Amino acid sequence: MSESFVSAIGEKGCLLMDGATGTNLFDMGLVSGDAPELWNDEHPDRVLALNSGFVQAGSDVVLTNSFGGNAMRLKLHGAENRVAELNEKSAEIARSAAEQGDRKVFVAGSIGPLGELIEPVGTLGQEEAIKAFTEQALALERGGCDLLWIETISSQEELIAAATGAASTELPFVACGSFDTNGRTMMGISPAEFVEICLEMDVQPVAVGSNCGVGPAQTVAATLEMSNAYPNMFHYVAKANCGIPVWEGTQIRYTATPEQMFVYAQIARSTGATIVGGCCGTRTEHVQQMRSSLDQYRPMPKPSMTFISERLGEVFDTAPVKSTRKRASRRRTSKH
Repeated sequence: MSESFVSAIGEKGCLLMDGATGTNLFDMGLVSGDAPELWNDEHPDRVLALNSGFVQAGSDVVLTNSFGGNAMRLKLHGAENRVAELNEKSAEIARSAAEQGDRKVFVAGSIGPLGELIEPVGTLGQEEAIKAFTEQALALERGGCDLLWIETISSQEELIAAATGAASTELPFVACGSFDTNGRTMMGISPAEFVEICLEMDVQPVAVGSNCGVGPAQTVAATLEMSNAYPNMFHYVAKANCGIPVWEGTQIRYTATPEQMFVYAQIARSTGATIVGGCCGTRTEHVQQMRSSLDQYRPMPKPSMTFISERLGEVFDTAPVKSTRKRASRRRTSKH
């Protein structure tokens, strides 16, 4: 499947991801504070409608409704013993949507953070973190995923634990960090350092990139830093929020229009990204515009930070900084 996924990138030049899961499920009735993953059992028709909408909008890859489907997060809802069930169902639902058309659509198993800090910063042990990620990864594999999608990661320890869990399966995996306006993750990792960590793994991701964060400008800048620092080392990913989140009363609204996401997709592609999509706030109408954007794309020079700022908004300062990353001990991972 790794060869199939990578071959698809080579054939198309760039694969289009889907949009937001949470934002769209809220529109369908999900209540803030509830676990979206429970809807794989309670409202599978709504989850299927979400996945199907993205397929119909032109996505080449759809994510499962399993971002918080690990034991630590599900424990908050009394569902820590339902990891296998809920993740398998999320994959089965996404697979049903992917097979509705007459073209190949990949199902990527979404794996988000555990919600707890791992030692030495936090109290969660590395082995316990690996166990949680492994449990989720194996369930997504059994459910029928084509690949695993590790996303919104902020720490080295969590990235290594998630990758180790993913490596327990036979599936390829992708790893994405979330970078803020300072050009680093919440735990201080720069985009280039994120790639370095992935390069040190025995079992490496097939693609590395940036998702969520603040807005398109920061995501594109992070992906640009990755591809500039390590050209041709990985396929690179840009999966940005749909504009900047702003409060309107008691609701959060994302500011980008479909036309602005059209522009974002072309600029993201020009950074060297070969997988492009939308994160929080991204709806089917935005995905349709990104589909059109990528279909119309013609090779262009890599953008400067000034160009990104002018077209997408203010970006962070990506001037070289001395790395403060410590090389953490990690379990050696191998599939063979």
